[in-house]
Amino acid sequence: MLKAIENIFRIADLRKKILITLALLVVYRVGCYVPTPGVDSSALGQFFDRLAKTQGQTLFGIMNLFTGGALTRLSIFALGVMPYISASIIMQLLTAVVPTLERLAKEGKAGYEKINQYTRCATVALCLIQGFFLALWLESPRSFQGIVIVPNPGFLFKLTTVLTLTCGTIFIMWLGEQIQERGIGNGISLIITASIISRIPHSLYQLWILWSPFDASKSQISTLKVVFLFALWFASIMAVVLFSQAQRRIPVQYGKRVVGTRVYGGQSTYLPIRVDMAGVIAIIFAQSVILFPATMATFLPRTNKFIVFLQGMMNDRGLGYNITYIVLIMFFMFFYTALVFNPIEIANNLKKYGGFVPGIRPGRPTVEHLDYVATRIVFVGAAYICVIAVAPTLIMHIFRVPSYDFASFFGGTTLLIMVGVVLDTMKQVEGQLLIRHYEGFMKEGTLRGRR
Repeated sequence: MLKAIENIFRIADLRKKILITLALLVVYRVGCYVPTPGVDSSALGQFFDRLAKTQGQTLFGIMNLFTGGALTRLSIFALGVMPYISASIIMQLLTAVVPTLERLAKEGKAGYEKINQYTRCATVALCLIQGFFLALWLESPRSFQGIVIVPNPGFLFKLTTVLTLTCGTIFIMWLGEQIQERGIGNGISLIITASIISRIPHSLYQLWILWSPFDASKSQISTLKVVFLFALWFASIMAVVLFSQAQRRIPVQYGKRVVGTRVYGGQSTYLPIRVDMAGVIAIIFAQSVILFPATMATFLPRTNKFIVFLQGMMNDRGLGYNITYIVLIMFFMFFYTALVFNPIEIANNLKKYGGFVPGIRPGRPTVEHLDYVATRIVFVGAAYICVIAVAPTLIMHIFRVPSYDFASFFGGTTLLIMVGVVLDTMKQVEGQLLIRHYEGFMKEGTLRGRR
């Protein structure tokens, strides 16, 4: 590992890409502290602190995590990359069901650029809508329990807020594209990871307050538990790495073809089916569904029994919450896999190019075999995702950790995104090293990313 890091800085081109990536990430983090005009950031921060203590995790907590705290300050990057992620997921789902988009996806680079252009337009539309409703929400004193967030509300404030937040998200998209073209790694993923990592110092500070090693009277957690938590954190990372790279390889054999005096084909290969096929997308969908009604309930009076029930379920994170969460994750894992994994198309392509699965007849039997294997592999992946998703809740209940920000680093979207992005980036760096005949991160074999 140390030898590989040393080799990185010996290669001028690779060193330049890494420095450009770090510089652009610094620009993003600086922008997270530039306030939006017309908003009292300190009052807004007080409201979010009170909301976190009384209502637990909400959709605002997830958005704040992905923006690195920019939402609580309502900086120019308050919307973050969430509109772009939402637009990308929507376009990916539409590609599987709309024939026109499906044909574009099969056209190669030209089709990809066209779909990417549609994604950008959808991102701008989502930013305009979210920015407008966010401005309306900020102007309403009832939403903030009497706290005045906008001293001078009106049309000018709405227009300024919508344009500022929209331009902020567009600038983040541009930063991601520059990292993709001039730097190393996936730009948008690295920006999200930088936002998540920026929360680590605050989470460690919260752990230090809970531990209080120099004042036993204030200590809420023992030294043994702290050591065990760090050991559990490393074990969780190892488990995520293992399942992120795990795949079921279906052997594929290609028949020989004689063209003139040459013999083509006849080689053996395999069709990889990833265990973690949907990954973090299933958790994001499940969290959005389960947290949306509870988040809306926080702005309504606690007179309705159903609203009280929703808020209590979110605060307690008991059996009902976790069962609902697991069921939603299972559903979205199978739903997303059904959209992106098409056994009929794969079987037709194998038949078209003279390939077949040994022991399985081409055509319908191959389709049934692929569907059989994929269904069982996805179930294993869904079970793993469910364990990772409920891990923060278990940490909070077992170790009496009151902060979800700290507990989220033991599972959920936080751990999956961090590990996945690091693996992808290391894979690209290792590829650059191997091309120039330097030793990579692994002495035997090669490092695989998520895809």
